[in-house]
Amino acid sequence: MHQMSSSEARKKDTREKIELGGLIAKAGLRYEKRAVLLGALIELGQRLKADDAERMRLAALGAKAFGNNGE
Repeated sequence: MHQMSSSEARKKDTREKIELGGLIAKAGLRYEKRAVLLGALIELGQRLKADDAERMRLAALGAKAFGNNGE
């Protein structure tokens, strides 16, 4: 199997971070403090682990915001 070079891995990592930052902006949270965003994401992670119905509800909300089936 072909291994990804370190340069390719860095590019992939950078692209992923840019996409994640875009989600923050799309959610209208661009100017929120980083500590607030991190706290919210930590809490969300905990809630999603404990509640499949909440995961499905949020997935539907996100898909609607994307205007399609989203990810």
